[in-house]
Amino acid sequence: MKLNQSVFKDHSWTFISETAGFLADNAQLVLAFGERFLLEKSAIYDQLRAQYPKADIVINSTAGEIYLDKVHDGSVIVTAIEFDKTRIRTVQIDVSKHTESYAAGEKIARALDEPDLAALFLISDGSWVNGSDLIEALNQLLKHPVPISGGLAGDAARFERTVVGLNQNPAAGKIVGIGFYGQDLKIGHGSMGGWDVFGPEREVTKAEYNVLYQIDDKHALDLYKDYLGKYAESLPAAALLFPLSMRVTADSEPLVRTILAIDEEAKSMTFAGDMPEKALIRFMTANFDRLIDASAVAAQTSMAQLNFAPELAILISCVGRKLVLGQRTEEEVEAAREIFGTDAVMTGFYSYGEISPLQSNARCELHNQTMTVTVFSEN
Repeated sequence: MKLNQSVFKDHSWTFISETAGFLADNAQLVLAFGERFLLEKSAIYDQLRAQYPKADIVINSTAGEIYLDKVHDGSVIVTAIEFDKTRIRTVQIDVSKHTESYAAGEKIARALDEPDLAALFLISDGSWVNGSDLIEALNQLLKHPVPISGGLAGDAARFERTVVGLNQNPAAGKIVGIGFYGQDLKIGHGSMGGWDVFGPEREVTKAEYNVLYQIDDKHALDLYKDYLGKYAESLPAAALLFPLSMRVTADSEPLVRTILAIDEEAKSMTFAGDMPEKALIRFMTANFDRLIDASAVAAQTSMAQLNFAPELAILISCVGRKLVLGQRTEEEVEAAREIFGTDAVMTGFYSYGEISPLQSNARCELHNQTMTVTVFSEN
């Protein structure tokens, strides 16, 4: 695997690093993570297509970019990959509403599933896609289990729209699947939150899709406001600071769910993923040190699945973590770097949702408020 990394910021390109022997004409995959306004105004795709004529180019908007062991805003970080032995295939699916998400997952599975499929990486619209349904379709329809990871595009803390594109200028309502094929690519993944739970576990008594109406037969928004106290005045923005822990059943591993919107009239809350009835939930709040430690744990988990050092590490963290950590945000990136060592090329972005199994050989899930790490290396 050979890599080239560069960044577009302040109207110009800056070279970051390149593996010896890298040839732009031979790059098979280009990942570009950037601020939405910049992607919409700067013709980034046209510039990348001229630079990498044969590559599949995947572009998405972010809530912050990760490179050079730091967190940046107002930039586009580009990582071009020339695989030595691995074949890739890509597909883009269009959606216009949340209810099409499962069907989109079906289409990705049909397009990319082959006997030698080794891993799947997803970049999805973060506004119009129900990540839970998208991933459920892939879990059910892929003929053999493979690691699935990735993330939902972001739009800073604006929540206006997100854009994604495959071999075109990015636009709303797109999902891109990247399939990796062959036996030589080694992949590790890890995902960890680090939030503290508080209050009793409660049952979802009325919900529809990703909209939560009642908890323990009480209006969900009223109960949530009671727990938030003075922070309730800052809703819906304050919801990023107080996510929910959810277990689908009493035997399930907990997942974290972020609130995307509230409805004062219906007294409901809309989430980034499904909130099924009879699920068990608890309220959560931030613990700065545990959030940062969680990044190191996610990196360690991803490394444990390799028997050699990674060449590429993709970090996808939640916008809610960035808003909570504030000036300490870079510490979670630095914590991951300490685990990887100095040789791995690191890229990534802040997202509206993270895609990864919780542990090795587990089903893939949609996460919110986690640091999710995917590492790659070829023998």
